[in-house]
Amino acid sequence: MQVNHQLNPRQQRVLWATVRHYVATAEPVGSKSLVDEYNLQVSPATIRNAMGMLEKTGLLYQPYTSAGRVPSDSGYRIYVDQLMQPADAAIQDISTLFKTQLDWEGWSLEALLKGAAQILSNLSGYITLITLPRTRTAALRHIQLVQVAPGQILLVVVLDSYGTQSVLIRLPGGVNSQQHDSEQLDQELQLLSNFLNSELRGQTLDTVNQINWSDLGREFLLYAEALRQAIGDLARRNQSPEATQIMVSGLAEMLSQPEFAESHQVQAIVRLLEEEQQQLWPLMFETCTPDNPGKQVRILIGAENPLEPMQGCALVSSTYQKGTIPIGTIGMVGPTRMMYENTVALVEAAADYFSETLSADMG
Repeated sequence: MQVNHQLNPRQQRVLWATVRHYVATAEPVGSKSLVDEYNLQVSPATIRNAMGMLEKTGLLYQPYTSAGRVPSDSGYRIYVDQLMQPADAAIQDISTLFKTQLDWEGWSLEALLKGAAQILSNLSGYITLITLPRTRTAALRHIQLVQVAPGQILLVVVLDSYGTQSVLIRLPGGVNSQQHDSEQLDQELQLLSNFLNSELRGQTLDTVNQINWSDLGREFLLYAEALRQAIGDLARRNQSPEATQIMVSGLAEMLSQPEFAESHQVQAIVRLLEEEQQQLWPLMFETCTPDNPGKQVRILIGAENPLEPMQGCALVSSTYQKGTIPIGTIGMVGPTRMMYENTVALVEAAADYFSETLSADMG
């Protein structure tokens, strides 16, 4: 949402102070509070006048008669776009905790992302959403063919997003398993594995049709169609966002915020996060496409969120990448009365950490 308001320096300062005070207290803000707590160097009457002008332009409003003012969604948008400052301490906190509490040697990527989500929620008091890497954009790291039963082999694909995919393949009809002893079949499968690795390593699953099967020895060509179909099946399986999970952490902490005291608000958010995650995928994946590179932070405030249960919330998200390719998203959901500078810093630092670590490990 674009908000076009030309505020003078005093109005900017009063809006900044009002947002900061309301975020800290969850209470409507009066001019006396701003005089007492912020060095605005003007009288309460001058502050009241500035707050009145901000209310007329829709950046502040009174929740009820005789109350102080609270920021509107538009007021938060001006604050986020023009007034907030970087939170360097939050960036340092997240970097230190990730380095000391996440075990890259012993944990799976899913466990690492769960651990990161918990750290982010503990630091912020908000809900953290982290998507597992999208296998559609992940490159192949290793392929192995293994015999598992008479007449059956298993194709195992390891992706550089740390995901593993597998599919069971029946031996082609022209391969008489009775004429293949186990050792001979193992040797053939290893040669086929070597061929597939040389052709596909570093490529995505859907490049299987580009394989030059003529480079394969004549005695192995019988496997070609079965392998092409199996890898194609894996590629199709991972074409949609449904193949990607969203890690959720911090629900209890965020729902303790006063904005969510009403049960119907709580129920709608819980249902969305636990039962209707597919509705979140467009929000989480919008910036996670190869056509939109770059680690940018995206902020949706209140009514800017297209999902009704989220319209009392703010969503701050960014992508993490493998090299220059976005493969997943880190997001945080809190009330619109959010400490935006800290949240942006946490999301940005977490996205940078995972991008740098995954890219270095895959390099």
